Amino acid sequence: MASAVRACGTVMFVAVLLAGCADPAAHVPPFARRPYEPFSRGAAIAIARTEWRAFGAPVDDDPPGTRPPPDPDAKPERAAGLWQRVGEYWWLGLDAGAPEAAWTGKHDSAGRVFPADQDGRFAWSAAFISYVMRIAGAGARFPYAAAHAVYIRAAVQVAEGWTRRWAIVAEPPDRYPPQPGDLICTGRAGVVPRLAALPSRGFPAHCDIVVAAAPGMLDAIGGNVDDAVTLKHVPLTAAGLLADPRYPWFVVLRVLYDQ
Repeated sequence: MASAVRACGTVMFVAVLLAGCADPAAHVPPFARRPYEPFSRGAAIAIARTEWRAFGAPVDDDPPGTRPPPDPDAKPERAAGLWQRVGEYWWLGLDAGAPEAAWTGKHDSAGRVFPADQDGRFAWSAAFISYVMRIAGAGARFPYAAAHAVYIRAAVQVAEGWTRRWAIVAEPPDRYPPQPGDLICTGRAGVVPRLAALPSRGFPAHCDIVVAAAPGMLDAIGGNVDDAVTLKHVPLTAAGLLADPRYPWFVVLRVLYDQ
């Protein structure tokens, strides 16, 4: 009996060690973990558009805060078929073991339904971007996170030459015209971060992925906008720079796709 207990304890100890050394993407489908094909701009755009259509292809070009508050019981993120989809953004977008990975559009990590008016604690916009980048083939070159500030700061480190690990580079929006597949990021909650002096701790932000660009206008898709995956039209200057009075866009993340 004692030897059996010791053997069991040894197995459990080894299991814990293995779990600690596990691939953070072990839960990700092989086609995205390896990945099977090069990290593609076209794939990222197609994935974002597919998710947008799954939510009914909503468009919101109104200034923030001008729409009436939604009926809590009618939020798309809580609808059957869509709360599960948000759960996949959390599960696949984040690394294995992330505490948020078990969330859905209406459940916490224990599977309990949280009140609709508390969904701000479960904001999934960064999980959506992480999901798009992961499934598009970014592999280990994107800092998957539950907060936009994590990968914005990583992109700044690349721009400043501190690291070459990540396939994202922070660019000033007054000098760099965003391209399809890039990420455009704005402040939230009245906070407008300064690219030259980002807070050392987390900061509220939101990023959308550019899915199309034309003279004077680009299309961008973001998650958790109106509790859905939503498209907005963003005005540009004649030089293709962001010129949107509705949102304080403070950085463009140039994504270094393979193709």
